[in-house]
Parts: sequence; structure tokens; C-alpha cells
Amino acid sequence: MSRNSAPSPDRPAVAGPAPVAAPAPAPAVGRVPGPVALPAARRGPGRPVLGLLLLALAGLAALLVRRDVAHPPFQGLDERWLSWMGGPHDGLPAAVAAGLNWFGGPVGAVVPLALLALLCLRRRLVSAGFLLGAYLLGNMLVVQGLKHLVDRPRPADPLVRVDHGSFPSGHAAGAALLVVLVGALWVPVARRRAWWAGGAVFTLAMMWSRTWLHAHWLSDTAAGAAAGAGAGLLAWWLCAPALAREARADRVRGRRGAAALASEPAPEPVRP
Repeated sequence: MSRNSAPSPDRPAVAGPAPVAAPAPAPAVGRVPGPVALPAARRGPGRPVLGLLLLALAGLAALLVRRDVAHPPFQGLDERWLSWMGGPHDGLPAAVAAGLNWFGGPVGAVVPLALLALLCLRRRLVSAGFLLGAYLLGNMLVVQGLKHLVDRPRPADPLVRVDHGSFPSGHAAGAALLVVLVGALWVPVARRRAWWAGGAVFTLAMMWSRTWLHAHWLSDTAAGAAAGAGAGLLAWWLCAPALAREARADRVRGRRGAAALASEPAPEPVRP
């Protein structure tokens, strides 16, 4: 009879030992998990297209004003709006306008400087460089460049101290630029829609204050807001990959620090 004959129905076959799964290796004490793969930065066409469109609108308005600085095509609308801003210039509107005038002036630079210092303290040097470069280039290159190109006279009898050139409004440009830069660096994606809405209200308030103080024509403030927002959006799009790499590295450092704290042994209780 063959040794490999099938077992009899009266004698059930004896099953062999079940395979034992190898135990998973225990993690080494103090071992830090590797970097977590995060999605790459998205560079869609929305930001550069909108930024270039806003800059183009500001540039087109500058060319129209430069052809005849005393009587551009929209001078009638500017004068009508200025007549609505006649006054009286006191009470709560005066306080709001004075505060916005302070915020957009040289003293108001303390806000971006404070944000810059905070980024440096958190070792977000790429973000700090982006904030500094975009803020200086947007205000010095774009706004001051348009001012020297156009050199439009300001409305008569401004209520605050002003420099040369009414077009575009540096206060409105700085407000719109700051809204974009803070939204890019500090506001989470899920809350940016609310931030953009609040930033638009803030920029419109700045535009109103400049015309209420007779420091600018209405078209100056609209062009300034477009130039500031456009410069900020374009700079954000150009620097998005570097900002995303820094954000990923910052998150990985935070997770490694948390893992290192979790791996430390708990202190033994002190016995009396």
C-alpha cells in the first residue's frame, strides 16, 4: 500500500501546526518617524491671471490720466464723488478717516514690520523674505513708479499732509497689498473666503477715507487698490513653491518634536 494513501473516513486527518505570524518589530526608543509626503503646491492660473489683469487695469488708467492729467476721461465722475465727500468733516467719520490715514502712513509700517519679526522668530525665513520683498516692491516699484509716470494734481485743499502725485493712492495700494500678503502667509485655506471679504471691506474703507479727506480722486484710489492687489497676487504665485516647501518642512519639524517628546520616559514618582 502506498504511503501517500488518503486517510480513512474513520480516522480524521491530523492538521499540521498553524503558521505563526512573525511579530512586528518594536519601534526603537527615541526613533523619529520619517517625513510625511504632503501634496505639492498648486499653481493654478487664477492668481497670475487676476494679478496681471488688475495690474493691467491700473496701467491703462495711468496711461489715460497721463494723456491729460487735468481732465482725464473720468474727471467728471471724480468731481461728482468729491462733491459728495464735502463734509462736515467731524465726528465718527473724522476719527475713522484719521485712523486709516495713520495706518496707511509711515507710522503704519509697524504692522508689516511686526509680522516680519514674528516670521523671523518662528524661523520662517522664506516667508519673511517674501513679505519684505513683495511689500517693498509693491509700494516702491509699482506705486511710486506710477506716481512719477503720471504726476496727477491732487484735489484742492486736502485735509491731511500729502506728497506729490495723486495717482495712484498709496494708502489704498498698501491696504490691498497687505490683505493679500497676510492672507497668503497666515490665513488657513478654509478661512480665506471670509478673509477676502473682510479685506475687501477694509480696502473700500481706505478708499473712502482718502476721498473723504480730499487727498485723492476716486479713480486714484481704485487704481491704487488694483495695483496693490495685483502685485501681491503675482508675487504670491511666483513664490508659491518656495512657501509650500517651507510650510511642509515646518509641519515635519513640529511632528518630529512631538514624537521626541512622546518617546521620552515618564519621570519616576518621588518617594517620601
